[in-house]
Amino acid sequence: MPARVMIPGRDMSSMIGINGNAGGFGIAQEISMMDIFQQNLMDGGGGPQLHPLDMAQNPSESELARLRDDDLDSTKSGSDNHEGPASGDDLQDERQKKKRYHRHTQHQIQEMEAFFKECPHPDDKQRKELGRQLGLEPLQVKFWFQNKRTQMKTQHERHENTQLRNENEKLQADNMRYREALNNASCPNCGGPTAIGEMSFDEHHLRLENARLREEIDRISAIAAKYVGKPIANYPLLSSSVPPRPLDHGFASFSGQSGAGGDIYGSGDFFRSITAPTEAEKPMIIELAVTAMEELIRMAQVGEPMWTMGLDGTSGVLNEDEYIRAFPRGIITNPTGFKREASRETGVIIMNHINLVEILMDVNQWSTIFSSIVSRAMTLEVLSTGVAGNYNGALQVVTAEFQVPSPLVPTREVYFIRYCKQHNDGTWAVVDVSLDTLRSNPAVRCRRKPSGCLIQEMPNGYSKVTWLEHVEVDDRGVHNLYKQLVGSGHAFGAKRWVATLDRQCERLASAMATNIPSGDVGVITSPEGRKSMMKLAERMVISFCAGVSASTAHTWTTLSGTGADDVRVMTRKSVDDPGRPPGIVLCAATSFWLPVSPKRVFDFLRDENSRSEWDILSNGGIVQEMAHIANGRDTGNCVSLLRVNSANSSQSNMLILQESCTDATGAFVVYAPVDIVAMNVVLNGGDPDYVALLPSGFSILPDGSSKQGGGEVASGGSLLTVAFQILVDSVPTAKLSLGSVATVNNLIACTVERIRASLSPENN
Repeated sequence: MPARVMIPGRDMSSMIGINGNAGGFGIAQEISMMDIFQQNLMDGGGGPQLHPLDMAQNPSESELARLRDDDLDSTKSGSDNHEGPASGDDLQDERQKKKRYHRHTQHQIQEMEAFFKECPHPDDKQRKELGRQLGLEPLQVKFWFQNKRTQMKTQHERHENTQLRNENEKLQADNMRYREALNNASCPNCGGPTAIGEMSFDEHHLRLENARLREEIDRISAIAAKYVGKPIANYPLLSSSVPPRPLDHGFASFSGQSGAGGDIYGSGDFFRSITAPTEAEKPMIIELAVTAMEELIRMAQVGEPMWTMGLDGTSGVLNEDEYIRAFPRGIITNPTGFKREASRETGVIIMNHINLVEILMDVNQWSTIFSSIVSRAMTLEVLSTGVAGNYNGALQVVTAEFQVPSPLVPTREVYFIRYCKQHNDGTWAVVDVSLDTLRSNPAVRCRRKPSGCLIQEMPNGYSKVTWLEHVEVDDRGVHNLYKQLVGSGHAFGAKRWVATLDRQCERLASAMATNIPSGDVGVITSPEGRKSMMKLAERMVISFCAGVSASTAHTWTTLSGTGADDVRVMTRKSVDDPGRPPGIVLCAATSFWLPVSPKRVFDFLRDENSRSEWDILSNGGIVQEMAHIANGRDTGNCVSLLRVNSANSSQSNMLILQESCTDATGAFVVYAPVDIVAMNVVLNGGDPDYVALLPSGFSILPDGSSKQGGGEVASGGSLLTVAFQILVDSVPTAKLSLGSVATVNNLIACTVERIRASLSPENN
């Protein structure tokens, strides 16, 4: 296992080699500390240079004076002797001159020492006064203080030099000891050698995942021991090794955060812990389904006082007191700490009732249509396929994960039964209800009370849908930014389900349309080309929605130190997937609030004319719409093929596939660069499954502070989630570098700042 060791040191320059790697003095050239300080001594000193005798170690003042006098005598004598032997008069003159040089008395030295402690740099006035008191010339006082300062400096530097040399030797010894320890390091798990400094992004998080799974096993074993009466042995598959996951992460400098709710929501994969019902449970499941169907019918058809009008004037809000009176023995009781969320919505859908039932009872079609709400879904068992060749009486056991397109909102994992029945008046009903009454699971944070929809046939292939959402949920893991939206019921409520169904059915109707006018420029009229392009765009949106949420299939890592708008990252290894480019893909996302309406944000982001204001990767090029497919009543619902004409003639033009969609509860703008040759194949009706895509884009939601209706928001702001996917290395086995993470972090930060600047109230 790789390991990292921090090597302490004061002077790290002595431990850095030419290539920037940590190393000892065998790599970097050792510089003599004595040479450095001697050079400093020669270059500076704050006064006139001293004779070499002044460098003697700790000379006394009397010795200094004596040496100075002797030196002056010898110097003068030497210079005189060049002319020959001195005469008697010369010797007499020398003795008279020598009398002018004398040593300082002990009293003078003591007085000047005391004055030096108070003021090491006396001015002219102070030197004259001191000289007058001591019987010295001001110049003599000046020279004494200069020599004293130089002497003190020399002593100080010599002492510091000794300290640095000792510390240098200590660092060399520590460095050699650490290097020896690292060379002999071994993995505590496998006993093999470690690769120091090469811990990868995925290895770090695999270790964290392993520890997390061990804690989960211990917790489950403790719960089982409580009810069974004896502990359960460790699961051999989970305790021995952790298989590679499609998502792998890591970096010691990150503050890791599993999911969006910490340990509660990221502690384990809910899907792995669910098994199909036993034979003994099936009769109870059938009884539960019948009871849930009866409650759904009553709740969907009854009016006031059970349901009151919501703030937006269309949605129904449950009166909890009336509900308890009507259903005193509720199917699921409200657990401690759980909140009740209940809403009802009615809409007319452009699809016949039979097709709607088929979509709801096929978990794959259901999760595709509601890809912005359902991140994962799986049918565990089909207890009944229905009678008379249709879904009347069909009963399924399903597990699903519901999401909001932001990493700040925990997903809701539910284990439930889905029951379909056709009533005598021709109305179809599909009901869901959690199986927690049969299997109590303390890890469950969302319990689905009887929820579902009534579908009534209408003329011209339309259907009237009455949707009911009723859950008990622990929403304590929701980020403060989204608490108001989730609390208002718009995040997971019936209004969002109906609005999404309506928009998706319009999209399907557009894909099957044959009477397309050919007059508009850029409109794709070929049925095969329209179908292939819309199928490719659908896969792009599904991939975006699945990758931006806080699903427990992901492990988002929060980059530390980014402020209020935390950027969360994760990586994905793409191998043998024709729909993705092979290699290491880095995903980054952040959510923030804007003081403008969702419609204003949506119109700005989807418009190709304003794209250069926020799209950094377009490099200021002109964006032109090459082709588009309208797929709804709202002009913003369309699939577009954009061309970025590069401002640099040396760069080739780029094609971008974009889908924008909006309804009363939110909007998306999703895009991905595409290959020109591959898009020509798609436009001619070719298979779009082999076109590699890395979708990026935006999720736009109301902040929940005001009423919504008809796609408009009367007041309040928007919650915008920005998400990028970037291929950082085309080799799937490569290691992710910190530089790649920093680049993507800067990219998303700059994009956020540009959007804020363009949509600020001052610019509107």
